[in-house]
Amino acid sequence: MEKAKDILKRLSIDDKIKLLSGKNFWYLNAIPQANLKSIMMTDGPHGLRKQRDMGDHLGIGNSYPATCFPTASALASTWNPSLIYKLGQTLGDECLSEEVSVLLGPGVNMKRHPLCGRNFEYFSEDPYLTGKLASAYINGVQSKGIGTSLKHFAVNNQETMRMGVDVIVDERTLREFYLKAFEMAVKESQPWTVMSSYNKINGIYASENKKLLQDILKDEWKYQGLVVTDWGANNDRVEGLIAGQDLEMPGNQNIHAKAIKKALDKGTLSESILDSKVQRIIEMMIQSNETLSQKHPDYDPDKHHQFAREVAQESIVLLKNRDDILPLNKKEKIALIGAFAKKPRYQGSGSSLINPSRISTAYDALKEKCGQEILYADGYDLSTDEVDESLINEALNVIHQADKVIIMAGLTDTYESEGFDRDHLDLPMNHNALIDAISKAHDKVVVALSNGSPVRMPWLNNVSGVLEQYLTGQASGQALIDILYGDVNPSAKLAETFPNALSEIIANQNFPGQPRQVLYKEGLYVGYRAYDKQQVKPLFDFGYGLSYTSFEYSQFTIKKDDLNQVIHVTLDIKNTGQYSGKEIVQVYVSKKDSLVYRPNQELKAFDKVSLAPGQSKELTLKIDYHDLKIYQDGFKLEDGEYMISINASSRDVRYQEIISIDSEDSIVNDHLDLYKNLSSESIISDEDYKALLGYDIPPYPSSKPFTLNSTIGEIRKTFIGEKIYKIMYKKMAYMIESEDNDTTKKMIEKSIKEMPFRSLVVFSGGDLSIRRAQGMLDLMNKRFIRGLIKLILG
Repeated sequence: MEKAKDILKRLSIDDKIKLLSGKNFWYLNAIPQANLKSIMMTDGPHGLRKQRDMGDHLGIGNSYPATCFPTASALASTWNPSLIYKLGQTLGDECLSEEVSVLLGPGVNMKRHPLCGRNFEYFSEDPYLTGKLASAYINGVQSKGIGTSLKHFAVNNQETMRMGVDVIVDERTLREFYLKAFEMAVKESQPWTVMSSYNKINGIYASENKKLLQDILKDEWKYQGLVVTDWGANNDRVEGLIAGQDLEMPGNQNIHAKAIKKALDKGTLSESILDSKVQRIIEMMIQSNETLSQKHPDYDPDKHHQFAREVAQESIVLLKNRDDILPLNKKEKIALIGAFAKKPRYQGSGSSLINPSRISTAYDALKEKCGQEILYADGYDLSTDEVDESLINEALNVIHQADKVIIMAGLTDTYESEGFDRDHLDLPMNHNALIDAISKAHDKVVVALSNGSPVRMPWLNNVSGVLEQYLTGQASGQALIDILYGDVNPSAKLAETFPNALSEIIANQNFPGQPRQVLYKEGLYVGYRAYDKQQVKPLFDFGYGLSYTSFEYSQFTIKKDDLNQVIHVTLDIKNTGQYSGKEIVQVYVSKKDSLVYRPNQELKAFDKVSLAPGQSKELTLKIDYHDLKIYQDGFKLEDGEYMISINASSRDVRYQEIISIDSEDSIVNDHLDLYKNLSSESIISDEDYKALLGYDIPPYPSSKPFTLNSTIGEIRKTFIGEKIYKIMYKKMAYMIESEDNDTTKKMIEKSIKEMPFRSLVVFSGGDLSIRRAQGMLDLMNKRFIRGLIKLILG
């Protein structure tokens, strides 16, 4: 096939500009001069969401059936890169079958706060774990000749005002924490695309942030793929091109062509920059067309469902098992309580919503396991949070016949979704009320939770067992019963900290921030790093999870290799119980007497090992010196002593040893006292944060005069704005009416309210010109003559 640089030479300026934007919502423009067909990008990341037409429908009814795998929060609990790689391959096979060239995932944004509505779609609060799992996912998908999209670059850690919020974050926190997983994934897997986020970073939109896209991503990390905007995230197309942005999506009838040509004529945009963008797009088109030109057999839905079941089994975390209430045995009479048993919550909502090829329920799986009718009651109404005493009484009547009770509870769709953040950490009132009532009436109760992110458990001391399923995909019901009966030994561990209350979370003081600005004053102290800093015990530790068996750690050796800049950690691990099982060994590192503020410890290596009863294996884990570096005008290694901890969770220490590392890097005392007294009750002042940033905190953006970046909610206060809002709502009503789903309605309504006015231009497909949009703004700003002229002339 012809090389990209040769194809580029044969394209006119108009041809090149055309390639910079999509053909429509999902497809890129073809290159007929080189016989390169149009290719499709579409949503993931835990399944294939291919739409039946050219638009976007947020419900599942307009998508082709596909295998719905566990979401990222569940996948991360496996701590198993090999399994995630195989998952990526399986997703790649489904893309091949549907002729999809790029799957839009994985999402690697850090879980800064447990209330982020999209946390189910992100892996972890730890960048190292996230980076390793994301790399495995990408390498798996791309091994099939299918591209991925690493997203959302960067610091997209909340849904509130995600399309316009300005994230103010200091350089060390940005580089060491929020960009680390992106860096690892880029260097270890080279995703075909990186998706820039909607938000601003320190005053500059991610889609036109040269420091982020060009200086760091392309120059420093040597990224070879292309940068694509999130759908509608482009702000200023010319500035974006100069900054390192390549492809704008969705397609919009090339509305920015005039601006690009004007910039070329004036010399503010060079043709060499334009060519560099187009060449990256052509290179991806060549890769995709080579894959599409080959014949690919249809995938086997039965085999993919069975694999989804295996992934789900390894995603379920056993949090409590008092008196070994689990595993169950078939001789026991089991009561299954909770409407989730028949109508499971198995995935999140929003752009990742998959139309599953089938769904297994806990009710059907338990019935199949027992071979007879089972004791069951709804216990609560899924359509409301309100407590229904009659449903609880029905459940109480059922459980007295049972030896043990399994309660299915969790967060309903209306609690967490793309598009909005959660309001609190609590389960629905009727779920908590059901658990309270049953745990008082029966002494052998297990709660199986279905939720995308942490929840409070006020009833924890009153139940014997707790299983955190997360959102485990279409095979969730079968996987749960496999775990409950011990056909599979639980081996998952939490990839995030479960708090007791919001008041413990340092970032809570600045979440979600003001409507258009959020300050990341907590710095590096997120998740377990924050709990360690405050010496507060969470509800459940990062890295925590139980097994039906037990493991013994021994024969520890820690050796450094200065020549290769690595530390080798070796140990023996033995299964000392009666069940085959898998253990996750975690290695944390802390710096003794550091000159800079640091977390007490950070995860730097992990491994998962499978052992039969009585079996022992030797493990060797590797820590790269680069992963110990801090950022001070570049990454630098601090000289001195480091504590290496071999753990079963972030707080379950099995062995510790101090080693000394020599370094000639110059480290200066960096605001060491600034975070000395940091806690959930004491955050650093604006003046101190200014000193940390090295510049003034940008002023809070004014809502007037109205601009292209004003939200629909802001302009709605005007006569024209109210008309626009109603038109928008009516235009999107087909999405709402086609789905009997309160979550979809809530997401769409909030999306319209927080959508920048400029998005109307993009999503109109060229029907609304930029000039006419500016004319409307002039009228709303009471500049009537100028506004009318723009509207008339178009």
